[in-house]
Amino acid sequence: MDSFELKEVQRLEGHTDRVWSLDWNPATGHAGIPLVFASCSGDKTVRIWEQNLSTNLFSCKAVLEETHTRTVRSCAWSPSGKLLATASFDATTAIWENVGGDFECVSTLEGHENEVKSVSWNASGTLLATCSRDKSVWIWEVQPGNEFECVSVLQGHTQDVKMVRWHPTEDILFSCSYDNNIKVWADEGDSDDWQCVQTLGESNNGHTSTVWALSFNASGDKMVTCSDDLTLKVWETENIGMQSGGGFAPWRHICTLTGYHERTIFSVHWSRGGIFASGAADDAIRLFASNSESQVDGPLYKLLLKKEKAHDMDINSVQWSPGEKPLLASASDDGTIKVWDLIS
Repeated sequence: MDSFELKEVQRLEGHTDRVWSLDWNPATGHAGIPLVFASCSGDKTVRIWEQNLSTNLFSCKAVLEETHTRTVRSCAWSPSGKLLATASFDATTAIWENVGGDFECVSTLEGHENEVKSVSWNASGTLLATCSRDKSVWIWEVQPGNEFECVSVLQGHTQDVKMVRWHPTEDILFSCSYDNNIKVWADEGDSDDWQCVQTLGESNNGHTSTVWALSFNASGDKMVTCSDDLTLKVWETENIGMQSGGGFAPWRHICTLTGYHERTIFSVHWSRGGIFASGAADDAIRLFASNSESQVDGPLYKLLLKKEKAHDMDINSVQWSPGEKPLLASASDDGTIKVWDLIS
């Protein structure tokens, strides 16, 4: 555990309220393209940060403002990196397009009754999912000319839905909620008739309090979830490919990581290299990796390191960058974003 260090590369200031979420642009960070990420805040703005290739430091390239009238809670880049979706407490989701370095709001999605909490693109960029405090999950189809059509409204959660995430390779949607459950949604055939195909809850080793976030490993056969119950849970599915054939391979719980966090875990993100990071209300970042020395009944994952006082206040979001050697970014109630390098 002593052989790893999380080194602070940069502390980014600019937001004037808590920073809720951030998202790296997936089309950046390779082939000489500088890394770019977006951050969103209680100050009603979204900021675009870009890395300088000669110094490796980030600076704010754009501030997207005067569109949302309340907190911007979530932001997500399309797979091509050309569009950015932002979800707000003003009950709208805005779609921004990068036009020659300027970001223009090209579409506004309305329909949720109140705060939109999360937004996510599917792997092909043809579908967008949003979720809200109104307990619903909406699926939007991307049409030509930056038009978006709502093709399904999913009612299944009994409380505020905190996050939606598409599976990294299949058109299967996951939502996690204040009702302590994770729901798995799939399209039954060509009818745009989306159904809940599985609920991961207390009865099948699920969480006992609000589920805040989830993330998939690179191959998409494992998922990690984090909760107000102070645990991280890892789930797996047998056969991802089977799901595209209309079949569905259910997810099952394989382990619970407990005793590491003293307060609510708000964010978890799995790197392509197999390390997952968690950010929590105890102001610390923790990194976990699979435990190769695991005994037969031993823990499947081990704590790699704990970064105490990573921020001055709650950590709302942690996310690994794309690119050869990933960086970790964290966003906090203290109004700052930090960029970290994992040194072994």
